[in-house]
Amino acid sequence: MKLITAVVKPHKLEDVRAALETFGVTGMTVSEASGYGRQKGHTEVYRGAEYEVDLVPKVRLEVVVEDSDGADVVDVIVKAAQTGKIGDGKVWVTPVETIVRVRTGELDGDAL
Repeated sequence: MKLITAVVKPHKLEDVRAALETFGVTGMTVSEASGYGRQKGHTEVYRGAEYEVDLVPKVRLEVVVEDSDGADVVDVIVKAAQTGKIGDGKVWVTPVETIVRVRTGELDGDAL
C-alpha cells in the first residue's frame, strides 16, 4: 500500500476531490496547511498598503491506496491540481507497512 500526500492550492481542493472520487478513491484526509517554496512567500496589496505574505495558505490531502493504483492516483491529483503557475504544490508517495481500522480491528487491505 502507498500513502499519497499532496499539498495543493485551496481553490483546487474541490477539483482534486471530484477527480479522486471519479477514479474510485473512497476516503481521504484533508487539513489546512501553510508554507512556502522557492518564492519564499509573496507580496499583496490590501486597501492600498503593500504587505508580505510569508506563509502561503495550502491544503494537504492524504489518501492510502493499493500499490497498483499509486501512480494513477498521483496522475489524477497532478492533473486536477495543476494551474501552470508557481505554487501549484507537491505530491509525494510513502510506502505503508500496516493499516488497522480502529473500529473493527481489520488489517491492511481489509482496513481500506
